[in-house]
Formats: sequence, structure tokens, C-alpha cells
Amino acid sequence: MYHNDPFGVYVHVPFCATRCGYCDFNTYTPGELGTSASPESYLEALERELDLAAAHLEQRGIVRPAQTVFVGGGTPSMLGSEGLGRVLGAVRSSFGLAPGAEVTTESNPESTSPEFFEGLLDAGFTRVSLGMQSAATHVLAILERKHTPGRAVAAAREALGAGFEHVNLDMIYGTPTETDADVRATVEAIVSTGVDHVSAYSLIVEDGTRMARKVRRGELPAPEEDVLAARYEMIDSYLREAGMDWYEVSNWARPGGECHHNEIYWRDGQWWGAGPGAHSHIEGERFYHVKHPATYARELAEGRLPIKESERLSPQEQHTERLMLGLRMRRGVPSSWIADKAWPVVEEYRERGLLRVTSGAGAASEAPDGRERVAVTEAGRLFADGIVADLLVAEEAA
Repeated sequence: MYHNDPFGVYVHVPFCATRCGYCDFNTYTPGELGTSASPESYLEALERELDLAAAHLEQRGIVRPAQTVFVGGGTPSMLGSEGLGRVLGAVRSSFGLAPGAEVTTESNPESTSPEFFEGLLDAGFTRVSLGMQSAATHVLAILERKHTPGRAVAAAREALGAGFEHVNLDMIYGTPTETDADVRATVEAIVSTGVDHVSAYSLIVEDGTRMARKVRRGELPAPEEDVLAARYEMIDSYLREAGMDWYEVSNWARPGGECHHNEIYWRDGQWWGAGPGAHSHIEGERFYHVKHPATYARELAEGRLPIKESERLSPQEQHTERLMLGLRMRRGVPSSWIADKAWPVVEEYRERGLLRVTSGAGAASEAPDGRERVAVTEAGRLFADGIVADLLVAEEAA
């Protein structure tokens, strides 16, 4: 493993009570699974995988304790605090946990309680991420979310009351029928809880979802880019007034509240993804598991890691990913990552106020010999993907 890179473990829990209309994650409802898989069979298979994974990496001389653990889904809270404690116990007994490790679980508000959060703390979790999405009833109905608007706020307060210092609320903006007032009410409700982290994502209508079919039939309007940009700026303004600042384009935190596990992804670090359909990145190799929980459990019962496909990224592919992810972060990327022939693009965007070039002292540098990091400005955040595309085109030019 690149020994200076942080190492994390992601655990995918594939269960949901119902499927939301906008979701294209690898999740399964009880009706879809029938008797082919259960939480118990999943947990048994997960424990086998983590043991095999640690042994596999140890043979390659690259195993080390996890600095972060993130349990996502799906709906991890459907396992209850006891089941999630078992998940963390499996990580601890296989990879081990580094001192001060950040340990996060996602939770849906409707499947939590004060006792649930107390159980998580006792098990060793340090952070909770709750899916709020919106404070507007009609927006939740369009998204096909089952919780009431007030439940997410109550759950966040319960988590804080149980003793969690780090709590995140997710919101989605740009849902059809949503208004500026709905967005404002959502952000105000989030701020009122006292959480230290907010993730705000623009709605993406994914192919194959029920929402995509409704948009295609004209039953729902597609999100508009100008509206999404205006809503983003509104969210940013409210959160910054409340003492949160952005550290990645879609993520805001109070000082010390940043999600270190997600920073591993954005910095192109190393992680093992466990569970059905989970993706991993180890020393330039990306691989993902079989998706169905029954197939996943069967592979492991037969003593095999359930890897479906893998690929080794070329140096250019690694460079592209690092640039794409790194320029979404406030800290930007080292100037050494920018090829010489792409610097005219950097200068063009700097003159337009969309990129900044900083020296070691953090001051804006006007000369190429002072450049150390390149980052998007406040105004440049919404153009990050286009900026990266232009940089890569310039690098490939003859």
C-alpha cells in the first residue's frame, strides 16, 4: 500500500424497507429478496469477507489498521445498534482500528431512537450521518421518502443528546415542485439542530429509476441547471452564516467536523469496500463485488472473495481521477499535478476568478514561480467539472 496514504474500510448494507423513486444504489427490499438472503446471512458473510480481505492484503504486505470506517447503504440502521456493533466488531477483529479512528454509520431517521444512538456509542461509533433530504412534505413525497419532515430533525437531536459530537444531515435540492422557501426551511431546520456537518446534493435523475420514467413521460419536470445553481448559492450562504464552511463542493462543516472517510475518496486514497456491490481501491487497482446478497454470501461460503471485476488504472487514468476529485476540495491540488501545457488554462480561469493559485503562505500568487496549489474559488465551485475537462484537453493537445 502507498504507506503515506490513509486507509479506510467501507461496509455496504444492502437492505431497505422500501425503494425511493430516485435511488439507483445497490439495495434490496424484503419483497425483492424473499428468502434468498437475510440480515443474519449477510452478517455472517461479511465477517467471512473481512477476515479473508485482511489475510489477502497481509499476503501482499499491505494490511494495516483502518483509520476510518464508514457503514453505508441501503439502510444500515435496519440492522439495529447490535447488528452495527457486530459489523464494527468484525472490522476491529480483522483489520483492526487505528487509534482515534473515525467510525461512521448512515441511518434513516425512521429507524432510529435515543436507545439506538446510545447503543452505537457503546459499540464504538464516533459519527452518524442521517438522511433528511427536505423539510417539505411535498418534496419528500416526490422523492418517495417515508419519514416525516420533523423526524430527521428529532433524530439529529437524539444523536447529539446521546453524546455524538459529529452528526451529519444530508439534503437534496432541485427536486421537482421544490421552491426557494422549501430550501430555506430545510437549511433553517438543519441549522437549528446544532449538527456540525451538512451534505447538500443536487438531484440527479438516474436512468432506470422510477423518477426517470416519470420525467421521461412528462409527469415531472427535469431539474434546471440555473435553478440548481441558485439553490446551491442559497444553501452556501445560509450555512456560512451559521458557522459552517465548505471543504468539498457538496459538503460543509464546522471546524473539526469534516468527514475523514470521504476525504480518503476525494484524495484518491486506499480503501477496502466490503459487502454486496462494494467498490475498493488498493494501490491503483479498483475492483467491485457481486451485487446480489445471496450470490455474495454463496461466494464467501465457498471460501472466495466475492470480487466481480477488477482493473488496474493507467497512470493517466489515476491522474484524471485525482484531478477530478482534488479540484472539488477547497484545498485544491498540488501545482505539480498540472502539466506545463495546461497552465494557460489555469491562467485563463484565474483571470476569470474561477481558480486561485496559492503560495506556501496561502496568499494569491501572480507568478508561475510562486505556485504550489491550484484550487477553485467560491465562484468556481459550480464550474469544477468543466474546468477539469478543459485542463485534461489541454494536457492531451499535441
